[in-house]
Amino acid sequence: MISSMVSRFVSGSVLVLTVSILSFGQGSPSQPPAAAANHAINLAATGRCAEAIPELKRAVHQSIAADVKKKAGLAGLRCAMTHNQPYEAVDFLQVLNRDFHDDPEVLYQATHAYSDLAIRASQDLLRVAPSSYQVHELNAESLETQGKWDDAAAEYRKILAMNPNLPGIHYRLGRLLLSKPNPGPDVVDDARKNFEQELKIDPQNAGAEYVLGELARQSSQWPEAVNHFSRATKLDANFAEAYLGLGSSLIGEKRYADALQPLETGVKLQPENPAGHYDLATALSRTGHKEEAEREFAIHRKMQEANPSATPQ
Repeated sequence: MISSMVSRFVSGSVLVLTVSILSFGQGSPSQPPAAAANHAINLAATGRCAEAIPELKRAVHQSIAADVKKKAGLAGLRCAMTHNQPYEAVDFLQVLNRDFHDDPEVLYQATHAYSDLAIRASQDLLRVAPSSYQVHELNAESLETQGKWDDAAAEYRKILAMNPNLPGIHYRLGRLLLSKPNPGPDVVDDARKNFEQELKIDPQNAGAEYVLGELARQSSQWPEAVNHFSRATKLDANFAEAYLGLGSSLIGEKRYADALQPLETGVKLQPENPAGHYDLATALSRTGHKEEAEREFAIHRKMQEANPSATPQ
């Protein structure tokens, strides 16, 4: 009997010791999530980010109070960015943007984080492939945002010299040329040629079709405009501007009944566009739908009163 009691005592002691060791190695698994999150936040605040990040990652994926989760997410984001751990930073950003998408502090920190991540990625690209077309493309985009149109165009042309059939570059160059202040006829013609070349390389480029349609519409070349806009809507079923451009061009050809469907689709996709309501009202009026036409004219007038510069194209 004594030996049996000793055996049970020894076995129980070993069990207790084993559980204690496991608990110690796992960092107190019985600790409540909120307490664990606050502990991790304190670790981050004292600069112990290497220890804090794994705990903060667990915390933001648990059901804890919103204010604690936000603090944990921001602490994790700061730690990840400070310690050059971009993938960890993206994980924290996803949670913060999902759960606190209207929070000014979160949006502010996210703006800086995404900017820093973009800079780091561009530096890595420059280090890894300094002569690549992607570096020229980044340079062109940066110059374009600065309004340095000619310098940006030169970068795009360098890319085309390296690879004349690279999809998207003729489109970017054409769009850039049209973005220049007061582009002359020669510039517009150059842009048109780039869009046409883009479609030879990438016939699925709805943007190139749309711009060619818009250039034709502005020159009252209605059949050509209709063709380009029609192709753009087939390539992208949600391309509101293409539907509106198609309807406007059909009105130009006095095909008012044909204009109704694309204009109705365009207005549904982009109800804030006053020109769309005006053109739809015109098509409705010319096809005998007086009441519906007046409703659309009323919507247009209301938009114009709110924004006098929003006049029909």
